[in-house]
Amino acid sequence: MAKPDMRARARELRLTGKTYDEIVAELGVAKSSVSLWMRDLPKPQKTPEQMHEMQEARWAPHRRARTIKQIGTKLEAAHEIGRMTDRELFLVGVGLYWSEGSKSKPHRLSERVTFVNSDPDMIRLYVAWLALLRVQPDRIQFRVMIHESADVMGAERFWADLVGVDVTTLRKTTLKKHNPKTVRKNVGEGYHGCLVVDVHKSADLYRRIEGWWYGIVVGASATI
Repeated sequence: MAKPDMRARARELRLTGKTYDEIVAELGVAKSSVSLWMRDLPKPQKTPEQMHEMQEARWAPHRRARTIKQIGTKLEAAHEIGRMTDRELFLVGVGLYWSEGSKSKPHRLSERVTFVNSDPDMIRLYVAWLALLRVQPDRIQFRVMIHESADVMGAERFWADLVGVDVTTLRKTTLKKHNPKTVRKNVGEGYHGCLVVDVHKSADLYRRIEGWWYGIVVGASATI
């Protein structure tokens, strides 16, 4: 390539946003020549995409270090728990139910044990707690609650597999109507709606849960 042609090509590359080093690598010319040919050209402005790539490259090592630290802290904390005793599971389950389960109200008396949650781990823990309490499986029914625009059948299979039942044994799914004005954030493959866990003939169990929770509160208050 003749020198005038080389200069013209170098200027074209510069105008597209190429750096001096990239031009040198592509054309095989001295960097001093490239610098000389570009003296009258303005410094190219990077596109938003290029700026984003630069920022990502700059912060990627920090994000990796932060992620490694986060995972390490969580694993260390998990090892601190170790294997749970039946009593520990019992107490955790009482607190879990009283936080997330349905409760009887003065304006709506209902002594029925019902638990609703979208977190699979919460559901696993709750089902394990019911098993610890020796609640018979035939007294437990499951029902999915999910937005009508989601993958309903996929969600039903997900929850049925999670709790170890046949999908045909689930009660009729409750669908939430779509509101076009609402910008939903619970979307994508990770969205499975909520699972409702109902215990039939559970008035006595509900009263016991309420009593257990009261006992925990009194016990904790005594330590203050």
